[in-house]
Amino acid sequence: MRRHFMEMDPDLARSLFEEGATLVLLEVPEGTEFGIDYNTWQVGPRFRGIKMIPPGIHFLHYSSHSIHGSGEETGPRTGIFLCLKPRDILLARWSKTEEELKFCDSEAEEEIERIRSSLQDLDRFLGPYPYDTLRKWVSLTDRVTEDTVRKLQPLNNKICSFAEVVPELAMRHTKDRLEQNLTPYDTECHSMQEGLARLPKMKQKEGTELRFSEIPKQTYPVGATPSQITQCSMDLSYALQVLLDRYYKQDPQQILGELQFAFVCFLIGNVYDSFEHWKRLLNLMCRSEDAMQKHSTLYTSLITVLYHQLGEIPPDFFVDIVSKENFLTVTLQEFFLFATNPAVDNNLRKRATKFKAHLTKKFKWNFEADPEDCAPVIVELPEGCDGE
Repeated sequence: MRRHFMEMDPDLARSLFEEGATLVLLEVPEGTEFGIDYNTWQVGPRFRGIKMIPPGIHFLHYSSHSIHGSGEETGPRTGIFLCLKPRDILLARWSKTEEELKFCDSEAEEEIERIRSSLQDLDRFLGPYPYDTLRKWVSLTDRVTEDTVRKLQPLNNKICSFAEVVPELAMRHTKDRLEQNLTPYDTECHSMQEGLARLPKMKQKEGTELRFSEIPKQTYPVGATPSQITQCSMDLSYALQVLLDRYYKQDPQQILGELQFAFVCFLIGNVYDSFEHWKRLLNLMCRSEDAMQKHSTLYTSLITVLYHQLGEIPPDFFVDIVSKENFLTVTLQEFFLFATNPAVDNNLRKRATKFKAHLTKKFKWNFEADPEDCAPVIVELPEGCDGE
């Protein structure tokens, strides 16, 4: 970590030392994988935290480390978004039993003030924030606000790469399992299917789930005619507007903060469900033709967000293993088709054309083939509708 401090401009280093935030992390076991934003290290024996952190949104993440007779083992990654202000000091201690960081609450204010007064003595145990990666981090999170974090982060503030699950029903006794038609544990198992049948149904532990916006399942308004249903299935603007009205009515641009939040949770937090939400949200936005005319500024900003996100992922990452179809090229193909419509704002049209050329040159993606989604769309009519 020291090399970043030595290479930093002296005036900037002084400013960050005086105004930057500090994370004091006590009793973190040696060997723990620890990181902030785009940086990851293995904790050494003298580690006590990070100093000179620029104020703003940051993502702290860590994985426990253990050594067994057969070798070393690294646990699942746990992360938390932090909203740091100038000269903030956050204090956390490592819990050996739960193998995680426990942040001190407001009752620890007296201890935090003691740390603040003796910060110079603690300085040699603190690693400086690696400023050379800050620009990249900001480009991935410039739309994420404190409000975004408060709305989307789990209630327990922990973002885990593997979901914490609990049985839907307690079933502490054999009779409880029999009532649910589950095979008792002590019965011989003859097949994998039989083994799976013995397992209770699980659900994600309450308070641990990411609280993403719910993407509407119905893409058309109540009482829509068959032709309207077909139109709303091809152009998802109605469904997008429902989502914006429900979650981002005051400022539709804030949906880009959710898009960035989901991307970071996947890219750095290793949460696959976040990637799935990112794909669904992006698909909704890219297939909304009328919305591009109504929210041209939003879509111009979307291009900037995608430009930075796609720069972080290998070009073949989005290829489906089964179909060999690149999800992103199919999705963006529709976006470029709609965004270059003469009815769209001129600035958006120009930006979309440049972005398309950039992706074609960098990734060798082909956006010219007819998208499969242009084929006739088969939709289910509302109950009671005869199609006439």
